[in-house]
Amino acid sequence: MATDLTRLPTYARADAVHVVIESPRGSTLKLKYEPALQAFSVSRPLPRGLGYPFDWGFIPGTVGPDGDPLDAMVYWDDTSWPGVVLPCRPLGVLLLDQRPKGGPRDARERNDRLLVVPLSAARASDLSSVMDLSERERAELEHFFLATQRFEDKDANVLGWEGPEAALQQVRHAVTTEP
Repeated sequence: MATDLTRLPTYARADAVHVVIESPRGSTLKLKYEPALQAFSVSRPLPRGLGYPFDWGFIPGTVGPDGDPLDAMVYWDDTSWPGVVLPCRPLGVLLLDQRPKGGPRDARERNDRLLVVPLSAARASDLSSVMDLSERERAELEHFFLATQRFEDKDANVLGWEGPEAALQQVRHAVTTEP
């Protein structure tokens, strides 16, 4: 029997979440887990010249303001593959808003991205917050997220960064399957 990855436990422990990888580091395709198929499908190719700088996925058992599970980028120097579940601790969240798909041109919805690090990533053990990253690295991540949506008619805007407590708060508000 196949497992619906969106229904896995949200939390790995009180201060850590599970992340299901959809698009691995280096992928030029945005993959999306399809619960009805219990398989991954191609959502779209990224614009030419772009590839995921880190593993990309979602936090199971959550639903964000856009109706999808919360998005998470896994900050580490390794590469996994679609379907891998990583226990991760949040470093922070990039606050974004965008035009909803098919919505009015003046409507906006939040579509934030959590930045997390695997519990097993020993080389990142000194990171406790997204603010531990250089300003340049945060700016590059902002640019990546805006560039991936450039041709999607979403008119995304960066609203800033918040730390690990804000990321965990977003998860708590988005949980749908945890007791």
